Amino acid sequence: MGRIESNLANTPHFNPLNPREFRKQAHEMVDFIADYYQNIESYPVLSQVQPGYLRASLPQKAPSLPESLETILEDVKNQIIPGMTHWLSPNFFAFFPSTVSTAGFLGEMLCTCFNSVGFNWIASPAATELEMVVIDWLADMLKLPKSFMFQGTGGGVIQNTTSEAILVTLIAARDKALDVYGSGNLNKLVVYASDQTHSTFAKACKMVGISPRNIRLIPTTIDAGFSLSPVQLKAAVEADMADGLVPLYLCVTLGTTSTTAVDPIELLAGVAKEHGMWVHVDAAYAGSACICPEFRHHLNGVERVDSLSLSPHKWLLSGLDCCCLWVKNPTALVKALSTNPEYLRNKQSESDSVVDFKDWQVGTGRRFKSLRLWLIFRTYGVVNLQGHIRSDVGMAKIFEEFVRSDPRFEIVVPREFGLVCFRLNPDETFGSDYTELLNRKLLDWVNSTGRVYMTHTKVGGIYVLRFAVGATLTADNHVVAAWKLIKEGADALLKTV
Repeated sequence: MGRIESNLANTPHFNPLNPREFRKQAHEMVDFIADYYQNIESYPVLSQVQPGYLRASLPQKAPSLPESLETILEDVKNQIIPGMTHWLSPNFFAFFPSTVSTAGFLGEMLCTCFNSVGFNWIASPAATELEMVVIDWLADMLKLPKSFMFQGTGGGVIQNTTSEAILVTLIAARDKALDVYGSGNLNKLVVYASDQTHSTFAKACKMVGISPRNIRLIPTTIDAGFSLSPVQLKAAVEADMADGLVPLYLCVTLGTTSTTAVDPIELLAGVAKEHGMWVHVDAAYAGSACICPEFRHHLNGVERVDSLSLSPHKWLLSGLDCCCLWVKNPTALVKALSTNPEYLRNKQSESDSVVDFKDWQVGTGRRFKSLRLWLIFRTYGVVNLQGHIRSDVGMAKIFEEFVRSDPRFEIVVPREFGLVCFRLNPDETFGSDYTELLNRKLLDWVNSTGRVYMTHTKVGGIYVLRFAVGATLTADNHVVAAWKLIKEGADALLKTV
């Protein structure tokens, strides 16, 4: 015993959460982050490293002894930042934006501060009840009917991403149908969406047991703006029913990934409801714009659907990850996903007087994400959030006008939100393959400069360049500079033609 006590006495005290040390290091980290934001334009937007660069430069084993924060931050500068594609750069115009803000950042700090694992109400009553409040606040901002709100007969939950929102609603729809048709008829269930629907839809369908043969991705056309046709949906559903299959679920998209096409919610829901289908609206990107009255019409008919999701991390400054899901009938979701092990039982949950969000999601544990939205809504107010969205749309309009002013370029599909879909098409006598090659080369040249990052898509057989405005730090001058760079690349490219 004496030897053990002696060894313990010589062991340095380990205190991983010393408030005094935390205050000092947190100030250092905030300074580091603020400097990063201030200097972010000095870095290439698209990382220039090669695969495997980091593994080759880091030790093969974790350190046995502590290292200072200063040493670690130096390694962040020299080894991590070169391998970052800078999503917060004002010159990031790829994919869709992943926005952040001071208020969102502070909310994330509070979330980590409390480290709440709010799987049920009693685990942290404030975490559950604040989520219910902010979900209703956002529903009100979107002018959703009370049937989607806790103030009414529905409710909502913060998921991680749209993938999970689609997955859990598919599970609820599947179980509801199998209660009617029997568990042996899973192979008869059919789901529907357009060919522009995000690829996560097909993945989620496979995860819930829908046969790939029963996933209907209905073709869209450029003439229809790549939105889903109610007439074609009706024809597909009726053909499946004639074959003895069971229409289960329709995924309607408000703002597709490739072109921000908008499916007509009201007309599509009308078709689906004739056949008892669950209708989900995926509004991950463009749904946030509907807090502005001029965009709210895109949600017309939402009272006829069963669920709706949008991601505030894309356009409402919350930071990744944050996806709000509303359901008209929470009972269907809870019935499909609830668990009630003995070690989680408590009188509040047993009395059905509280919400336990573990029964609204795939996992059990969950973070206090509503703090981010609460701080954002309170710090900025609805007016400033509307202004933020309008500003991004305004900058996209500026870019669209630039494209239209140059006869060598063309707009491929009409712009609706903050995304401009365009291409270089200097000579209509060029074949489609050669025009595509020109645009591939132009995109590679622009991205290789490190001054701008864009991405592409392919719709209706056309290779399209995507210019997505929405990074938090982007201003008019960045859009102007990006267009000048694109024109410079086109000039150099066409000299070789």
